[in-house]
Amino acid sequence: MSDIKSFFAEQGYYHSRGLFSPAEIAELEEDFDRIVAQLSASGEKIDATWDGGEAARIARTGDSILHTHNVQQYSRRWLDAFLNPRFLDVAEAILGPDIVLHHSKLFQKPSEQGSPFPMHQDWPYFPTVADTMIAGIIHVSRATDRMGCLRVYPGSHRLGRIEGADGRRPNAVLSRYPIERAEIVEAEPGDVVFFHYFTLHGSMPNRSDRTRKTVLCQMYAGTDQVEEGNRHPDERLVLRGWNSRISRTLAGQAA
Repeated sequence: MSDIKSFFAEQGYYHSRGLFSPAEIAELEEDFDRIVAQLSASGEKIDATWDGGEAARIARTGDSILHTHNVQQYSRRWLDAFLNPRFLDVAEAILGPDIVLHHSKLFQKPSEQGSPFPMHQDWPYFPTVADTMIAGIIHVSRATDRMGCLRVYPGSHRLGRIEGADGRRPNAVLSRYPIERAEIVEAEPGDVVFFHYFTLHGSMPNRSDRTRKTVLCQMYAGTDQVEEGNRHPDERLVLRGWNSRISRTLAGQAA
């Protein structure tokens, strides 16, 4: 696992191929589709398309992306996916032995009109004190460039916190890293792409005739904690090891 740790430290991301088997992905896709059907019937707002000038530049009228937080609250299979030893072995190589779930989220990019995500960092949305937060994108379907797969700038995590890098407004630093020049990370079902929350990343629209399905698992080290003012769900669920920053108050507190 030392090669994973060193690659991630250098590049700010790691592509783990075939981490989940075809049989496992078939079950996860069944529950993914069931979640989407339940969301679609709920009447809730489930389109997570971003606003802002950069999103408008690369999107089209009518683009959409279906989204929900915390798939493990819908499906035991998805909780089991986050507890999968192969998944956690890679996360441990990056984070260390103590791994805490912050939140998960489902994204379904519809065929032909799947919304893009402009280049951004994740840290503005849920900063942690020690900046250990990473994501693992579990690919339920294939993800090609035409399907709007992940794009990253390798090594950009070394830029640290870029103020205003949420991707929703003009930013002098982000303007030097256009999405068109970012590295394209195509993936197959069962692949997981891990990346640091400083790593500049985004995705282009889905203009293919196939639906792109992913679930993102956001995790941080058990020695770290989320800064005050976090507005995202913080599940504080220990996936492996120990949470040394938990308290009685935090254990009973909503995000």
